[in-house]
Amino acid sequence: MLLDTDPVSREDAHPGLCRQAPSEPPRVGPTKWLARVDDSVTASSRRRLPFAYRFVVALLRPVLMVLTKRDWRGVENLPTSGGFVVTPNHLSHVDPLVFAHFLVDNERPPFFLGKEGVFRVPVVGAILRGAEQIPVYRNTGKAADAFRAAVAAIEEGKCVGVYPEGTLTRDPDLWPMVGKTGAARIALATRCPVIPVAQWGPQALLEPYAKRPKLFPRKTMHVTAGPPVDLSDLYDRPLTGALLREATDRIMAAITAQLEQIRGEQAPTERFDSRKHGLPSTGNFHRAPRGTTGTTGTAGTAGAAGTHAPEPGEGDDA
Repeated sequence: MLLDTDPVSREDAHPGLCRQAPSEPPRVGPTKWLARVDDSVTASSRRRLPFAYRFVVALLRPVLMVLTKRDWRGVENLPTSGGFVVTPNHLSHVDPLVFAHFLVDNERPPFFLGKEGVFRVPVVGAILRGAEQIPVYRNTGKAADAFRAAVAAIEEGKCVGVYPEGTLTRDPDLWPMVGKTGAARIALATRCPVIPVAQWGPQALLEPYAKRPKLFPRKTMHVTAGPPVDLSDLYDRPLTGALLREATDRIMAAITAQLEQIRGEQAPTERFDSRKHGLPSTGNFHRAPRGTTGTTGTAGTAGAAGTHAPEPGEGDDA
């Protein structure tokens, strides 16, 4: 479903490429538009969107409509009913908004697994809890709570968003990294569809770890949903680390394939692995810890991992 009404911008994005574009939703006021999304959510999960969720959508959607152009594809791959996991790549702190815009406007609003630190931010945390987003408590006794909450959300018919990389990509060319296994665990436990989503464009609006967005000229947000990742042959096998890694690698390969189509380039044969490069699993790896002047290397980045600002929409290697 393409919401950008500028035909020049869409064709310039991928000249000569034939696309299937579902009919565009009518330009209606926020109240009528939210009612339409509510009807869709009610049909798929028998529940209305929480007030906090509708408040955030009403607040941010008009801003995104004004500040961005959109090239959205693969809408036909989004399940129209029932719960499912959707797995996007992560290349900018604003891409959770872009990704959510894509899903909300196509009537499958996401419920994210997000780092617990974000839920402790004043006001923001209250809104996230009110919107029924799912906190992830890394490396604590509560880590399994996120998994159980995600499984319950799937069983309620919700769309659960999990960033399988767990943080912004460290790949120098912004290709997807080696993934964490949280999304695969949820998918194998529920046997629900896994929809890979590739994004390209949010990094032009806000570069990784940058603080100032580049609003003008308007940037095109390319978002493509691929066909469900086939994990059916793994369902009845014992749940081992090797099995989870295989499922995760399939998910990351599907995301990467979608991104290759958007960028018109081929990704590196070997995915970037933060551990092999001595980088922290989360956080701004460019930032040196207090008392040092270095910006890279194991020692410098280890300190940064404990002090970085919360990143929205992160998944966890549950």
